[in-house]
Amino acid sequence: MSVTHALEADVLRRQDPELAGVLLGELERQSAGLQLIAAENFTSPAVLAALGSPLVNKYAEGYPGARYHGGCEIVDVAERLAVERAKRLFGAAHANVQAHSGSSAVLAAYAALLRPGDTVLALGLPHGGHLTHGSPANFSGRWFDFVGYGVDAETGLIDHDQVRALARAHRPKAIVCGSISYPRHIDYAFFREVADEVGAYLIADAAHPIGLVAGRAAPSPVPYADIVCATTHKVLRGPRGGMLLCGGELAERVDRAVFPFTQGGAQMNSVAAKAVAFGEAAAPAFTVYAHQVVANARALADGLAAEGLAVTTGGTDTHLVTADPAPLGVDARTARGRLAAAGMVLDCCALPHGDARGLRLGTAAVTTQGMGGREMARIAALLAGVLRGTAEPAAARREVRELAGGFPPYPGRIPAEHG
Repeated sequence: MSVTHALEADVLRRQDPELAGVLLGELERQSAGLQLIAAENFTSPAVLAALGSPLVNKYAEGYPGARYHGGCEIVDVAERLAVERAKRLFGAAHANVQAHSGSSAVLAAYAALLRPGDTVLALGLPHGGHLTHGSPANFSGRWFDFVGYGVDAETGLIDHDQVRALARAHRPKAIVCGSISYPRHIDYAFFREVADEVGAYLIADAAHPIGLVAGRAAPSPVPYADIVCATTHKVLRGPRGGMLLCGGELAERVDRAVFPFTQGGAQMNSVAAKAVAFGEAAAPAFTVYAHQVVANARALADGLAAEGLAVTTGGTDTHLVTADPAPLGVDARTARGRLAAAGMVLDCCALPHGDARGLRLGTAAVTTQGMGGREMARIAALLAGVLRGTAEPAAARREVRELAGGFPPYPGRIPAEHG
């Protein structure tokens, strides 16, 4: 099952050329533009090979050695590998690698520790909280009583005094620390202290920084949180999916919260791909990569600030940068559209002050492609030119294609008719 089959889909091209064209078109889109979405990355060919393996055929409800289906002796090996590698990589007593997504992992953490109606303290959605942190459109907001803390309007940093005051006032059953757009390290020791003071569980939603944690480029929540929820894509470069890390005393509760409470059978091809990613993240090269991701984010933040964008918190400690394009005379939604037309794909996000929206950029994918500080400066200048309107759209698109073309994510994998 080679990566050539996974990417070029020779069999699919013969059997279903229409869908094969879709797959190849997406590969070209990813290769010809700049992928700056903070939640995205390029997996390795080995991860892709595992995803396209015969393990996709196997039904495996339950856990290794205790399945509800026969014929699981091989997939049991894959899951045990994933679990042991995750435990070693993150220094955790227990790991559950079956969660289908980051949201599934958070749901399982809540199911393990909470009951409907319990009070939970989490970063408010207008300040960078995730949907699973209390959105009324999400299970979290419907089943639990969420109280939102925020960030300081001037600095953009988490307001620790507010966190402590709200915890004392509401006595939550759990406190959640984590964000989809917070560019600074989270002080897990502080949150542990507050949780202990009010008798709350601490849940770390580390979906964004977990890859940096693996690469020793960010502090780990594992020593502080009762449960750590995370994704296996983003900086970690694994397949789309989730995982949970916890101490031994919560292992059974976490496992039962994943299966049978919130999910059915594990996706064994994805579990195997997670094992591959954990193995790759344990290698010295990944530590170099993770630190380069952060260096690139800082260079990009500096470049955007120099071009006149208002970079929140004055910079970043992580892989993501948030910035307000308003000083260049454009709102975030319009900015995102202009940049997408030029081949620069990124997201909008909430900003600390008022109801304003900004841009959220990430450097994981471009770093995987091999880009460095020089390229980050070029990206910042390109972005600003597009937003100011000083860069002609067609010319900007050509420059983006030229830049991306010098750093193909999967060299030699786009057929000539699609290149």
